[in-house]
Amino acid sequence: MEKKQWSVSMVLVVVSIFFVALNLRPVVTGIGPLFNILLESLHISNTKMSFLTSIPVFCMGLFAPFAVPLQRKLGTKTAITLLIIILVLANGLRFLKESYVLLVVTSFVAGFAIALIGPILNAYIKKKFPNRFTTVVGIYSFGIGTGATLSAALTLPFYSHFHESWTIALGSWAILAIIALCIWVLAIQNQELSETSVLTKNAARNPWKNVRAWTILIYFGIQTSLFFSIMSWLAPILQAKGFSLVAASSMLTFLSIIQMIGNILVPILMEKWSSRIGWLFSLGVLGMVGFVLLWLGSGSLLWIAVLIIGIVLSGLLLVYCYHWMRQEMTRRQIAGHLWCFQVAL
Repeated sequence: MEKKQWSVSMVLVVVSIFFVALNLRPVVTGIGPLFNILLESLHISNTKMSFLTSIPVFCMGLFAPFAVPLQRKLGTKTAITLLIIILVLANGLRFLKESYVLLVVTSFVAGFAIALIGPILNAYIKKKFPNRFTTVVGIYSFGIGTGATLSAALTLPFYSHFHESWTIALGSWAILAIIALCIWVLAIQNQELSETSVLTKNAARNPWKNVRAWTILIYFGIQTSLFFSIMSWLAPILQAKGFSLVAASSMLTFLSIIQMIGNILVPILMEKWSSRIGWLFSLGVLGMVGFVLLWLGSGSLLWIAVLIIGIVLSGLLLVYCYHWMRQEMTRRQIAGHLWCFQVAL
């Protein structure tokens, strides 16, 4: 089938997807640069702090199955619009008060929105761009990486600029969500969507008996947990090794930039070398080297460790996306499993 030429409306839709993707990480990754600041300000333990990043990951599994009925009920346009509004509120409420409970609640609410946006938007991409899904998924992944990079790079400067107010530093990301909301509504308003078929085109088999679904489930759960763990704990680990807050934040930004570059390069390399086993083996070995260096290293070795970990994180995500998007299995089949594995985590 020939690929249609890009029209202005199609480009605008892709831009809107990119901006929506920008908002799928800052509510979580913005916590990392301010980890020790929040710890001291709120007088809480490391365990309680970890809830702020683990709750959204838990929500991704718990609420993913609800993407199908929500999309059926409201349609793609309205569902994504509503979920972006929820992200605006989740970020914006952090302006109000220095409260651990408020952070937990907003993390939960944001996790709920992110959990639903992912399946609906991925299915929409596959439906809207059947012959260009690799390109658009690459842009979508690039948007996610860019959002993580922006939050890692700018949250601490926001904190410093606004008189060391972490509420403003975290709440400022509501502005990015508002921008995404405006672009999404503008781009999608004249699009004709087959609303009931986006997520339900194929009849789903019982996922509990689907080995492939369980395999993807476990892979996705480990990769997601690894990503959020690194984004949350890298800065405090580096500070414990003697780095200043600014230096640790710079290292976190460096990690995000490496992932963002990887989001561009890995799909290109996978078109040439498509062996999943080869990629997974190589990334596994690199990952072990990177984490050993992070654990035992110091000075310049830590920069090398972060470089390696950034490559591994971007590679693991895209190996999963590239493989999954080429499968016949629907997101609905996979989504039904996510909650059980995330609970186990």
